[in-house]
Amino acid sequence: MPCPGTPRRRGTHGRIETVTSSEIPSVQVDEVPGAFDTGRPEGAILLDVREDDEWQQGHAPGAVHIPMADVPARTDELDYDAEVYVICRQGGRSIEVVKYLTHIGYEAVHVSGGMVAWQRTGRPLVAEGDRQAKIY
Repeated sequence: MPCPGTPRRRGTHGRIETVTSSEIPSVQVDEVPGAFDTGRPEGAILLDVREDDEWQQGHAPGAVHIPMADVPARTDELDYDAEVYVICRQGGRSIEVVKYLTHIGYEAVHVSGGMVAWQRTGRPLVAEGDRQAKIY
């Protein structure tokens, strides 16, 4: 039995498996489904956990925005059966959110390098209003 507070993830057939900090599920930006470049694919969520001002400067077209501090109160907005790709600016916040989400049973994956890597690899960005999208 895992220690209290140890992150968990759903395994095959509904089993819960322990996840240690060295086992945080991660993917590179180029492994995130291309459907997020234009919209939201069925069965997957790209969760952007950056602050409002960061989101407004630029984000992935198909992302859902919930700032890190708001995630615990807003998990009802996430499809429990979806694969959740969690992204922030460079990775620190998204790792913490993945730990939390896996602990409560979501299939969550950290996007390594965050939005900085997203921009660097040429994946599309959109911004609020008439701004040119840019990740700083």
